[in-house]
Amino acid sequence: MAPPVPPPVVEGHDFTTEAKALLAVGACGDGAIPDGITAEEMSTHCDAVKKAQADYSDTWVKPARAFFAEKVPKNVPKKVVYPFAGGDLSTALTVYPDADEITNISLEPAGDPRDIDTLRGKELDKALAKVAYELKFLYRVNFSNTINMIDAMRGGQLPTELIFALSALKVHGYELVGLHYFSIKDDGSLHYLDDADLAKAPVIGKAKAEQRNWMFANAEVQFKRPGGRVQVYRHIRQNLGNEDGKGIGPGLKSDPRVVKYLEAKGPVSAMTKAASYLLSWESFSIMRNYLTSHVVWMVSDATGVAPKWGKPAGYEYETYGAFVGPHIPAGSGISQDWRGEFDSEPKRDLGFRFGYYDKKNANHLIIMKKKS
Repeated sequence: MAPPVPPPVVEGHDFTTEAKALLAVGACGDGAIPDGITAEEMSTHCDAVKKAQADYSDTWVKPARAFFAEKVPKNVPKKVVYPFAGGDLSTALTVYPDADEITNISLEPAGDPRDIDTLRGKELDKALAKVAYELKFLYRVNFSNTINMIDAMRGGQLPTELIFALSALKVHGYELVGLHYFSIKDDGSLHYLDDADLAKAPVIGKAKAEQRNWMFANAEVQFKRPGGRVQVYRHIRQNLGNEDGKGIGPGLKSDPRVVKYLEAKGPVSAMTKAASYLLSWESFSIMRNYLTSHVVWMVSDATGVAPKWGKPAGYEYETYGAFVGPHIPAGSGISQDWRGEFDSEPKRDLGFRFGYYDKKNANHLIIMKKKS
């Protein structure tokens, strides 16, 4: 058997040591616990986290993994794009376990990994309690609330977004290989944060956590299965609306760097869920148009690309579960389109929740695929 391919060389500062500590402390994975963190602190935190991880794996990952192993074609693109992802790498790994790279995009920053070197005592306990609460919520309902994410991810004393990703690696049995941070250049290429960038970073103990987390907004995690090839996960913090937004930064019209980064990938696989029906709003048309011009195969709940736009772009749909209407007003404008699609399709059962339920608390899921 050929030896595993070595990880790609990444320029910039290597944060793998911090990532391994965060995997052990925040995500309760294997590895050494940093000095100054007590066994009692770890027991209090990890008893709750490990139970949530095990329950989630048994009740959601296993049935969902079996479903997607059957439904996802073997020849779909190995580059995956997941807009409005929140802190959810785990679902992407459930749907696309063999992806070469996964790009998640959301409003939340990956977070400053340096805190793990200094955060101790009551401040550490408080930060870990926030991580455990949000992880349990994500694993229980299979999506995150934006209002919770704003507090936990943007202002967290620990890099909560990153810890969610590390927890996903643990749940799915992958090994951590490396961690780097990056920014996106005007042409869509990546610049990895180096020592010169870090010299300008807000200082721990002086700058607020939110200010520091914004500096460390975009993260690249390298990981692999034991003995396998290296795979890449990138988290990008970006306002995916067309226009600039107060407190959330420039939109895609004035700052198209993320679109250029995504377009350079060529054809992609994709997914989204629990995305507040934003892809049905004209104020998010740039992101929707990117998807309808680059996606080969996509899975979503009813917050994905609706037939109104997908069918004219050459896509066909396959529905699972039931949908009679959205459970939140944000989806009312596209409700009839989705309901008509479900009514026209054969009834196909769905044994697990995928993102939002409908207004009757029914599970539903949609596959959108480009016609050959």
